[in-house]
Amino acid sequence: MIPPEPSPCPPRPHRVVVLALDGLLPFELGIPHRIFGRPRDERGRPLYEVLTCSVRPPGPVRTDADFTVHVPHGPEALATADTVIVPACYELGPVFERGELTDELADALGRIPPTARIASICTGVYVLAAAGRLDGRRATTHWADAERLQRLFPKVDVDPDVLFVDDGDILTSAGVAAGIDLCLHMVRRDHGAAVANDVARRTVVPPHRDGGQAQYIQRPVPDPQQASTSGARAWALGRLHEPIQLRDMAERESMSVRTFTRRFREETGVSPGQWLTRQRVERARYLLETTELTVDQVARDAGFGTAQSMRAHLQAALGVTPTAYRRTFRAGAERASDARTDTEGALDARADGERGVEAGAVAA
Repeated sequence: MIPPEPSPCPPRPHRVVVLALDGLLPFELGIPHRIFGRPRDERGRPLYEVLTCSVRPPGPVRTDADFTVHVPHGPEALATADTVIVPACYELGPVFERGELTDELADALGRIPPTARIASICTGVYVLAAAGRLDGRRATTHWADAERLQRLFPKVDVDPDVLFVDDGDILTSAGVAAGIDLCLHMVRRDHGAAVANDVARRTVVPPHRDGGQAQYIQRPVPDPQQASTSGARAWALGRLHEPIQLRDMAERESMSVRTFTRRFREETGVSPGQWLTRQRVERARYLLETTELTVDQVARDAGFGTAQSMRAHLQAALGVTPTAYRRTFRAGAERASDARTDTEGALDARADGERGVEAGAVAA
């Protein structure tokens, strides 16, 4: 009797190493663990492994709150990382003051493999900039720190208006909750929209937030006396497959086109046209991953009209054709769907009732 061949070893989960520095913000430290700790493969195995390390041997790390956290790994963990994330902290010392790394921080960063992806949340970007990893690159941070970052690191192209910047192997985000947007984006980039949407639903956050930081700078708290454009956005999301004119959206809110456009940009950070295109791109991504529709059918259902138009928009937004996108992410989406338990399926079925506004129309 010929013995069966041994089963191949399952692939090691993508390792995310979070660098915890003194003065860290506990909320931002927890974001990578929450987002990357959720995705599973078809057998229920984690797609990611998240470790937390310090620049020192294992031990306590101060936070900006009235407690410390015990970090179980030293800087040697960085040498094993596929992705490194540097959250914000308030005790960067010479990094924040002069743009210079401390010796222990330089030693820690030097352990990161050249193939690793590196990301920062909020002021964690100062660490990457001081290490010279952002020279000649586009990056972002919290809007309140953007001007100082640009002044301290003139070789960095600082964009203060966006929630995050994806520059390939280096990613940076704006402040606090924008770290969630960034981590969801990395899951989406790695495993597709369906997996990222599932994580977003379980985290009770939108799969993709519209606009950038401008909306928070100009209008942190909307004036309750002023009309909103939210009704028009909800109306448009329910009919992305139809031609939608700017005047139609303005009429829904009983505004002139000029007033509506100004108010829309104040509330979302983008123009109505940019917002509508983004929603259609996300709708197309969702359909390409989760249905058997042809590219022509997806183009019509997403509101692009023709496959040629959709191809141009996906190329501009994602850098790939519809066919290439489907080939990359369709199998992963099917495996993630098959791995759901009966309970999870029931929850998804209930969520499907709202999907015209949430996952179906704005899936990202």
